[in-house]
Amino acid sequence: MAIPLKKPAEIDKLRAANKIVARTLKYLKDLIKPGMTLLEINKLGEDYIYSHNGAKPAFKGLYGFPAGVCTSLNEVIIHGIPDATVIKEGDILGLDIGVELDGYFGDAAVTVGVGTISKKDEELIACSYDTLMYAIDIIKSGMRFKELSYKIEEFILSRGYVPLRGFCGHGIGKKPHEEPEIPNYLEGNNQKSGPKIKNGMVFCLEPMICQKSPNAKILSDKWSVVSEDGLKGAHYEHCVAIINNRAEILSICEK
Repeated sequence: MAIPLKKPAEIDKLRAANKIVARTLKYLKDLIKPGMTLLEINKLGEDYIYSHNGAKPAFKGLYGFPAGVCTSLNEVIIHGIPDATVIKEGDILGLDIGVELDGYFGDAAVTVGVGTISKKDEELIACSYDTLMYAIDIIKSGMRFKELSYKIEEFILSRGYVPLRGFCGHGIGKKPHEEPEIPNYLEGNNQKSGPKIKNGMVFCLEPMICQKSPNAKILSDKWSVVSEDGLKGAHYEHCVAIINNRAEILSICEK
């Protein structure tokens, strides 16, 4: 597995793309309210990305995906296609956005409540967010990716949920998806095997949370991913760079 190491100038380029991702997610999060359609949300997101000079929605056309924003509603955990569906009070909505800027990519995701949501859904969303921040906090150079995956899975299980199987975090750079693949669960039996995290690596972590079944099902649109349990799921994602032996979040808004 060849995991590329980025030079400081390249990390600065990735940071710039990811800042636009973060701004776009905040912009949409602040606007979302009952009565909007998923297509309207996608249009707002795409237009906001284009308003940043030279930036493009990275997902639009990627592998054939038709939109700039993945809008994953309720039981759809990832890769939801925007359509004319009207969001309503109590829904939960995942927003996953990629940006290309000057040949470098950014990628992050949030799950938000529409209006007032149930305590159960608040706890589901909190599991995804808390897992992500826990994972970022424990990363250090020399740690193996498999150990990170094991720790992520352990955290999710401790909250009473399960990680979605078959999908994962990933490296990022001049391509939207690079090595390594980073599952939210341990593959195999040995967390002390496989490549180590090193300074200069840049990758995306994205806990995808299911309530009962970890098994994925892809809907008839060939994109939307749900759990076989048919229950709501949640998804959060940040892009991080390993700098001075720790993970720095690139996909974050300035205070």
